[in-house]
Amino acid sequence: MSGYHDNIFTKIIDGEIPFHKVYEDEHTLAFLDIGPLSKGHTLVIPKERKAALHELSDESAAAIGRVLPRLCRAVMQATGADAYNVLQNNGSAAHQAVLHVHFHIIPKYSDAGLGMTWEAGTLDDASAKRLADQMRASLGADGS
Repeated sequence: MSGYHDNIFTKIIDGEIPFHKVYEDEHTLAFLDIGPLSKGHTLVIPKERKAALHELSDESAAAIGRVLPRLCRAVMQATGADAYNVLQNNGSAAHQAVLHVHFHIIPKYSDAGLGMTWEAGTLDDASAKRLADQMRASLGADGS
């Protein structure tokens, strides 16, 4: 998932195409989705040009983390929605259409919003221990 290429979000960041801005700071930009799943569907992007979340700098990731809850509150207040989904996909196989990190805030109403199914699997203790050990090793620490 490397090799970032210019896309619609790059053009928005560079001011080359119009958009409906909701929020902007040094590291992030939020705007209304032009193909919304529901009223108030908002996109939150880092200004850092990376395709996937794991490629972001800690600084950009922290900036998104700081602003995302505030934007969720603003979307809920402006739309009157009392439920919402935050969606973030990485890679084409995971349904990422624009290869620039972005978060969707999608208000949920009885007749609109994100529809999905969840087919939960199982995880046995031995597999869980092995997987957690591998992840901690990848982090280079005890995982704390």
